[in-house]
Amino acid sequence: MNTMLKPGTYCVAVSGGVDSVVLLHMLMQAYSNASHGFIVAHFDHGTRPDSASDAEFVQGLAEQYNLAFEMKREELGKDVSEEYARERRYGFLKSVAKKHHATLITAHHADDIVETITINMVRGTGWRGLAAMGSQNVLRPLVHMRKQEILQYAKQNMLSWREDSTNATDKYLRNRLRAQLAALSDDAFWQLVALRDHQIVTKQQVETEAGRIIGAVPYQRYLFIMCNDAAAMELLRAACVAVGYSPLASQLWRGVLAIKTAKAGSRHDIGGSLRLEFTRAEFIVKPV
Repeated sequence: MNTMLKPGTYCVAVSGGVDSVVLLHMLMQAYSNASHGFIVAHFDHGTRPDSASDAEFVQGLAEQYNLAFEMKREELGKDVSEEYARERRYGFLKSVAKKHHATLITAHHADDIVETITINMVRGTGWRGLAAMGSQNVLRPLVHMRKQEILQYAKQNMLSWREDSTNATDKYLRNRLRAQLAALSDDAFWQLVALRDHQIVTKQQVETEAGRIIGAVPYQRYLFIMCNDAAAMELLRAACVAVGYSPLASQLWRGVLAIKTAKAGSRHDIGGSLRLEFTRAEFIVKPV
């Protein structure tokens, strides 16, 4: 773990698997003092018959470390998509962090990073897909540790954890790619991790510059008309982020097309949750 935590309160996402069990143990070894507070948060997707046992196990860990415990169970069902399950899980975790005025910490490691980059490339997410798991609002202290190192740490410290049976199924794209990625050389693996670190910095620079260029509301359509589509999409993303939304690339592309061609007085919905409203020379972005 190479992340130094500032004094404060932290919400630790603990599934009961080896990654999060190791993360929690490391945090307790390094920060068992009055200046750092930790809340253990567990989300039960309700996708497996034995998932309730995972929640009991995690609650036991919280009690062992004398930490507050927050959990939620939802009956998402065995056929739920990986994306929707993640959306529901993070919705809960962020709500717990907000409740306790805490920073969210997850146990994602280097193998997770490379898997996510690969998935993003398969799905055609573009250059932003290389900046995997780069949110500044979530801490990931294990991102430069390999899975094998985590397992070794768990065994050396005689830790117990729960095995998720869904990790062995080929239903999810991540699981299908995992075996193929095992063939990557160490050099190629760490080059991808280093590229990710670089792209996170680039992404932050792009977002800062886009926010500066776009200016104040209402936005000038002329600026977008003079830009190529890629640059205009980044500017529109900045306008959407300013009101709390981050649309998909396809939604941004359609939004840019509307900015360049829509008639005065018209409207364009982005994903059903955001709307562009136009005058002849300007537009605004507003939630609906």
